[in-house]
Amino acid sequence: MADKNDRICIIGGGPAGLSCAMYLEKKGYSDYVIYEKLNKVGGKCWSPKLKVKHNGVEEERSFETGAIMGAITYHAVSEMEEFGGYYHKGPDFKPGEPNMRREFRNLDGTVDHPFEPKVNFSIGKMLKLVKLKKQMKKLNELMQTKYVGYDCYGHLGVAKGEYYGISKGVDGHCGATNESSFPNYIKGTNPNLKDLALPFSEFCKLNGVEEVQRIWIAPFTSFGYGFFDEIPAALVMKYLDVTTALEFVNMKLWTWQDGTQEIYECVNRKLQHPAVLETEVVKVERSDGKVNVTVRKGGEETTETFDKLIVTTPLDYFKDYADATAEEKELFGKIIHERYCDYIATFEPGKSPNISGYMVDNMVPERLGHAMVYYNRWQHLDRDCPATVYALANHTGTPDVDYDTVMKTMDEDMKKVGFPIKEKLFAQEVYYCPHVSPKDYADGWYDKLEALQGTLNTYYAGEIISFGDMEDTCAASKDIIGRFF
Repeated sequence: MADKNDRICIIGGGPAGLSCAMYLEKKGYSDYVIYEKLNKVGGKCWSPKLKVKHNGVEEERSFETGAIMGAITYHAVSEMEEFGGYYHKGPDFKPGEPNMRREFRNLDGTVDHPFEPKVNFSIGKMLKLVKLKKQMKKLNELMQTKYVGYDCYGHLGVAKGEYYGISKGVDGHCGATNESSFPNYIKGTNPNLKDLALPFSEFCKLNGVEEVQRIWIAPFTSFGYGFFDEIPAALVMKYLDVTTALEFVNMKLWTWQDGTQEIYECVNRKLQHPAVLETEVVKVERSDGKVNVTVRKGGEETTETFDKLIVTTPLDYFKDYADATAEEKELFGKIIHERYCDYIATFEPGKSPNISGYMVDNMVPERLGHAMVYYNRWQHLDRDCPATVYALANHTGTPDVDYDTVMKTMDEDMKKVGFPIKEKLFAQEVYYCPHVSPKDYADGWYDKLEALQGTLNTYYAGEIISFGDMEDTCAASKDIIGRFF
């Protein structure tokens, strides 16, 4: 039974940890602590502010190194916005606001127009677009009928042909109405959902919609979420449900003036107990109905006792500092993550991209380590705007590409397409998109995780629960707090 007087420890001050705290407060809990080992909140939603010059004038602008955008289906993020008092821009962007314009660029530097039939017109291109449109319509119908129930946060029951979770639908989609949308729980049985354990490429082939991968690949693979031959279809379709995918296609997207990190900075400032920064959890011991948490801050270690523990940081690292059980070690040992590399760079004078761009030909395992997308955030800065460039460094069954090679390869790619790098302002490799293999998904990994929730007064939240974008991560926190607290 829930006890509002419980003392609760939350490990991690990213979107998952901060949303857990927010939802706990909304339920009447007040005795909690958030430990964050970095000197900032927001996790991978990191939006450094950099000084840039344009037309001889210097100004400070935010840039993105992780999450960039949102859409109408970002319900939990909207609740974070409301709580923190900080709101998105778009989809109708005004001058001086960051926007989501983009182009498709071939590897020889020429601009492609794959979805515009009147540009570089040919009968072959027209026929291919007609085929794509038909398959998009078919997939939409399939997801609303054959795969009813796919469109909820989380993966509970899917491997058994069941579904249970918070509906992701918006009015007119997935059976949702204004009255039944978020946070409406839906539950049911649908044996066809087992297909979602297949790799997305096989799922598309099974349903005769292979062409839709041309739409899904840009906002999925280039954003660091892996390749379609290795990622369970459930992850692809729960992140890019048909509604969200169409928002990407139609460019009806959100951005944030001061970056996505500011969402969580604002939430953190409004919490009764803001995250304790630069504080690393080094030991967790669970016994006698209590959780003893040892933290290190400034070289000094202290131990606090809690009633409950919420882990929002990578579960595959849990065993490194906690008294993980055999079940936890076995289950968490199956987690896979992507190695996603990016950097913010300036370019030779007059040679910065003045629009964001996808290099789709690099979004295949054979081109592992090559630049897949570059992000120009500020249209008004034109050719003076630094850009963020991204690449994946790992793929199942393929040798990883080391970090230095990825950095060098990305530089070469940008030069080849006409954007020679002048200086890197920031560079990193990130633990990204934790997930499990299609086989482990089909074997019921998520239901086994659910069976562990609450054991030893420990609860698991974070990216792995639903998907590694900020919306699914925050919604997973809402679900965990709603059901167990």
